[in-house]
Amino acid sequence: MRRRIDPADGTLALARWREDPEAADRRTVATAVRYCLEELGTRAEGNSVEVRVPPFGVTQCVAGPRHTRGTPPNVVETDAATWLSLATGAETWAGAVAAGSVAASGTRTDLSEWMPLFR
Repeated sequence: MRRRIDPADGTLALARWREDPEAADRRTVATAVRYCLEELGTRAEGNSVEVRVPPFGVTQCVAGPRHTRGTPPNVVETDAATWLSLATGAETWAGAVAAGSVAASGTRTDLSEWMPLFR
């Protein structure tokens, strides 16, 4: 996977978000979300799951059957705050799914193996 977010910029955006999630501006949130999506795509290489964090980004990850057309069979979707909370360990995968903060459909959508991405 080719990164679009410089790791230094992504780390800085994530640190700023962690300092005060409510005060983080849209650009900081967008950079942090995209950086975390890229990190997931790097750690869980593959194309069987599509992870969506609208309106900021999407990635395909997890080894398995490749999806090529239409709606993917394995989709994870959540908001930016939940995604960043999962990526940093502020929230657990199981807790977010149980609370309905994460919509996960498909047999390969349990991302708990890779969460948190950053401690």
